[in-house]
Amino acid sequence: MNVITYQHERTGEVCHRVDHPSGLTIFVCPKPGYRSGYAAFATRYGSIDTFCLNGQGKATPVPEGIAHYLEHKLFESEDGDAFARYAATGASANAYTSFDHTAYLFTCTDQLEDNLEILLDFVRHPYFTEETVQKEQGIIGQEIRMLDDNPGRRCLFNLLRALYTRHPVRVDIGGTVESIAHITPELLYDCYHTYYDLHNMALAVAGDVTVERVLAVADRVLGTDGSADRGAAVLRTPPVPALAEPEAVAQDRIEEAMPVAAPLFYFGYKKAIPEREAGRLQTPAELAGAAVLCELLAGRASPLYARLMAKGLINSSFGADLFDGPGYAAWLFAGESADPDRVCEEIREEIARLRREGVATSDFEAARRAVYGRMVAGLNDVENCADARISDCFNGREPFALIDEMAALGVQWVTERLESDFHDTCSVLSIVRPV
Repeated sequence: MNVITYQHERTGEVCHRVDHPSGLTIFVCPKPGYRSGYAAFATRYGSIDTFCLNGQGKATPVPEGIAHYLEHKLFESEDGDAFARYAATGASANAYTSFDHTAYLFTCTDQLEDNLEILLDFVRHPYFTEETVQKEQGIIGQEIRMLDDNPGRRCLFNLLRALYTRHPVRVDIGGTVESIAHITPELLYDCYHTYYDLHNMALAVAGDVTVERVLAVADRVLGTDGSADRGAAVLRTPPVPALAEPEAVAQDRIEEAMPVAAPLFYFGYKKAIPEREAGRLQTPAELAGAAVLCELLAGRASPLYARLMAKGLINSSFGADLFDGPGYAAWLFAGESADPDRVCEEIREEIARLRREGVATSDFEAARRAVYGRMVAGLNDVENCADARISDCFNGREPFALIDEMAALGVQWVTERLESDFHDTCSVLSIVRPV
């Protein structure tokens, strides 16, 4: 069995990667002396994956929201549900579905191996019937309606629908009440067998644990023969969402009234992605640069943040981020403001100023060190360590590569992105105003 050990030179952090015979990629992040343990078992399958392979291997379109629906149903089995099993060990379990992956996880203070066995077991044994699937439609339908009443979420998805014309990232992860009504046990099984292939999945465990202990559980539950799985990773080459998405936005402004105390806003710049790169996420260098650029533009120490706060245009909720995944990327600014239009003008003016005057070396270094410090501090958190390894695996990065790129980052990358990525013709403002 191939075990690769990564030891980060700057921090001394250690991570082991194992290519398990079952086909699963396993990461073990030992934290000697830590009381808490954490594990995440994830698959490259999210809401933007809009098809599955049926029993004859033919690509079949699926209802919106089915990846999220499948996440809910996997906790059930013929003998009960996984939450009851976790209750017996005292662990806290959860799961989530994002645009491009689904993850099942737990945290615990003891019995880590027992909890890991539960995790690997229930995710690998789907159980769907007509009765249980129909029952879940009412439960998830209620969840969809609750989320639809969330002003912040509505503001974000309004923005995505305005930014993107064809890409499925514009569709809510949970789908709609109408779309989930078309989900059947057969479709769930087809999606499961398409994407929940161990070659398409990764496991990360962090805490006071060893490689030997993790592998003992994996061998027992998963076996050591991965030949039965289909190798679903090929489904992302090319990715389904690479659908000739135009560079232009669908609309440049969208507003809605909801019961909020003050207006909420999302302001985004759509980033063009060459077709040949539509299936790739950002490289470590690009992700490091993006984090620093967001810190420069909207961090607590940035001139823009200070100016907006002094004018009473924002509060502490204001921030920026690079929102990206397979086939999509956008620079997003978000917050709460009595005058979102003025905030957008200030953002545009700050970008123009940085283009005109250049980024001061001292400002760049302050931003880079702030982000680097947060990344290093995150190594002390078991959840952050394991989740980072899953993200690295799914995006083709080696462990700790992002930290190394952050340490080596130069100001030129930031300067180039300021020139190339922030075009007013590709910007959208989404506002949720008080009723």
